[in-house]
Amino acid sequence: MNTQSLVQLALPKGRMFEKLKQLLGDAGCPILNRDRDYRVQLALDGVSAKLLKPQGIVEMLAAGRRDIGFAGADWVAELNADLVPLLDTELDTVEIVAAAPESLLVDGQLPTRPLVVASEYAQITQRWMRDVNLEGRFVRSWGATEVLPPEDADCIVDNTATGSTLRANRLQIVDTIMTSSTRLYANPKVLDDPPKRRLIDDFVMVLKAVLDARKRVMLEFNLDAQRLETVLPLLPAMREPTIARLQSDEGVAVRAAVPKAQLTTILPAIKSVGGTDIVVSRIDQIVA
Repeated sequence: MNTQSLVQLALPKGRMFEKLKQLLGDAGCPILNRDRDYRVQLALDGVSAKLLKPQGIVEMLAAGRRDIGFAGADWVAELNADLVPLLDTELDTVEIVAAAPESLLVDGQLPTRPLVVASEYAQITQRWMRDVNLEGRFVRSWGATEVLPPEDADCIVDNTATGSTLRANRLQIVDTIMTSSTRLYANPKVLDDPPKRRLIDDFVMVLKAVLDARKRVMLEFNLDAQRLETVLPLLPAMREPTIARLQSDEGVAVRAAVPKAQLTTILPAIKSVGGTDIVVSRIDQIVA
């Protein structure tokens, strides 16, 4: 293989890695080596991978040392990196929020006086302070940001998935700054290289096929042909459902990939209009 066309992929170490490992496996390009080597072998021709710290991935992509990599949108924003987002995996979704002690708030809002704001996100926090015209001083925290108020900070900016840690520390969210998740990014220059671009586009397609399939199931059922027009509006298919005549020619078989989250309303509705032999099955990949 021509090494000039080899795509260099960065994978994050730590908790993000296990979910991405599952995603890669489901997409048909599993990780082959099982040792602790930082250089990862994928079952995907033309792509080599290496494990890096999540924040380091953003730096390496911006510097052009890696072509593509998975990183949190929060750290891309924090480092103000000029990267191209290719795919949102929707894994590890969190919100970056500003929060303060309930006792500090006035009618649910921050008081209009200079405040001390603590966060690990220096750039995101200071941009937010400017955007909302908040006067005060920024101080960098080094983990466990939520324990700083009220003695060491008036307000914090931190990430949260459920808000439970904030509530446990009697902090109330006063603003949501951004939503972050694990996303696939590229250095802009690599997309101008046609051989690499083809590899990257194919890689994104197979990953997206798995992510789309995780949200849908295949629904199949039989129905009296005369009731077809009644049931079609009930099916949120990707485009149009597949319809075939039954052997008896007295009914039709209907097949559609429907949102998994809507099954609790779709199934009773189909049953109520005479649907029979209803089958729901998992989909591994969807390419629209």
